[in-house]
Amino acid sequence: MYASELELWVRYEELRRQADRRRLVRQAVEGAKDTARSGSEESEGRVRAALARRGRVRRAAA
Repeated sequence: MYASELELWVRYEELRRQADRRRLVRQAVEGAKDTARSGSEESEGRVRAALARRGRVRRAAA
């Protein structure tokens, strides 16, 4: 299937990066759920989370 150690290493790195991305997405989703839960009594918690999310998107786009 793979012809050399280099190809194996590259594939390993691709899989590792993919797993890291999935882990980060999962943590972000869990964090957003926690923020929504903790802010359920006060609306400010959700507003702050939305503003922070917009800031992260802007930084990622830059």
